[in-house]
Amino acid sequence: EVQLVESGGVLVQPGGSLRLSCAASGFTFRSFAMSWVRQAPGKGLEWVSGINFSGSTTKYADSVKGRFTISRDNAQNTLYLQMNSLKPEDTAVYYCVKGTMNSNYSGLPRGQGTQVTVSA
Repeated sequence: EVQLVESGGVLVQPGGSLRLSCAASGFTFRSFAMSWVRQAPGKGLEWVSGINFSGSTTKYADSVKGRFTISRDNAQNTLYLQMNSLKPEDTAVYYCVKGTMNSNYSGLPRGQGTQVTVSA
């Protein structure tokens, strides 16, 4: 059974930093591309960033490019999202998604999410 467990979401001030983690189990993590998506209050899901199976290729939405960094530790079966220079508009529930590094995440397995709130 695929399990994806996100953690690390908290309340942070604008301009602050945060690192999210996604612990994966139930599949061969190192064989799959992964992504982060988010859902802001009252809005639909938005693809944020993706990484290929080895970690050698990454992609970012324009809204986070230059501020967020996606990475993975295949030995620890863990996906990360380093978030810097956070803005109030980054407030959302963040989910990790198995199986793609692009925005075609519909229908793919994702975790329960972790809440990130950016507010003074």
